[in-house]
Amino acid sequence: MRDIIGMFIGIAAAVIAAPGARADGVDPSNTILGTQTFSPAYQFGGETRLVETAEAIRKMGANVIKFELSARYARPDGNVGKADPSIRSLADLALREPSHRRVLDMPFGHFVLWAHAFSNSHEAWRGGFPASAREAEYREIRDLAKCLLETYSGSGKTFYLGHWEGDGLLRGSVAGENDAKVTPEAVGGMIEWLNCRQCAIDDAKRETPHAKVDVWHYTEVNHVRLAMDEGRPAMANRVLPKANVDFVSYSCYDTQSDPALLKRALDYIEAKLPAKQGIAGKRVFIGEYGFPAVRHSPEEVDRLSRRVMSAGIEWGCPFVLYWEIYNNEVGPDGKQIGFWMIDDKGVKQPVYETHRRFYEWAGKRAPGPGRGDAEFRAAAVEFLRD
Repeated sequence: MRDIIGMFIGIAAAVIAAPGARADGVDPSNTILGTQTFSPAYQFGGETRLVETAEAIRKMGANVIKFELSARYARPDGNVGKADPSIRSLADLALREPSHRRVLDMPFGHFVLWAHAFSNSHEAWRGGFPASAREAEYREIRDLAKCLLETYSGSGKTFYLGHWEGDGLLRGSVAGENDAKVTPEAVGGMIEWLNCRQCAIDDAKRETPHAKVDVWHYTEVNHVRLAMDEGRPAMANRVLPKANVDFVSYSCYDTQSDPALLKRALDYIEAKLPAKQGIAGKRVFIGEYGFPAVRHSPEEVDRLSRRVMSAGIEWGCPFVLYWEIYNNEVGPDGKQIGFWMIDDKGVKQPVYETHRRFYEWAGKRAPGPGRGDAEFRAAAVEFLRD
């Protein structure tokens, strides 16, 4: 979110093409719409915040979840409350920290993960990416990818490893004075960082025997409009054309209020993304959108969210992910900002019910002869308009 540091082939086509669900209940199909959990500002039960929110997302019916893997996993509003000093890497966190392992074991088909290495700072690349940092990043991301491939081989799960809003890292805010932060050294270092992570995942997939599981790499852009409409420096026009990534996530707060503008931004990102073999369908997804309760009524949040969902589905996004299941932002007066599906009193909002009913509807659409991605997406948009 702003204040904190695809492959979809339609549900029908995905069910046709993907391996069957395991006995443990994992369904590899993708119903596009989903949500996430980061730094929840409240909780209701005795589980860790990560487990509680993951269970809430699963209970809603979602088959995709997004959350964070990083060295800051343990803090008062973090995934868990207490750190384990023996956990020193992303692979350690994924496999040996009980709450993270429990959620990764849950029967979600798709996991979108901020994977920030323990071994490097978020900006180790800013002045150029030195060999020592590059080697540490490569090793940690490769080890995480290998452990996911080995642990979940045969499961039907897919993991997407990425990072927080890249323009936040590269340039900070949209303020004009921040254009100067996008130096040739910073751009070159960020390209090296992303390509290093991609190489680590590609090598892990090549070296690790696995079946019916996959790991992909994504980068995230968020200040797209200033690049698209003003030609100012940002990830989309400086970094992305030379980044060998599998997917791009778009945190789309700069265009979310206008469906036509949002689709134009998705087109712009796609045009900057280098071509890649072996991935079917669109490679740009909406990683974040949301409308806070302090500015919108619950009904207005739902209406605006349906517009974003419909635009993303029509365009072909692999995922459209709402920010978020529990709110994470609290004002200086202690008031909840209200980026939520379930509020701080435990009340399920209309946007929650829209997702829940969508999953019920999507689950009943068996893939008949001739059905595919285009037909499902058209029907999904009609459902969201009803």
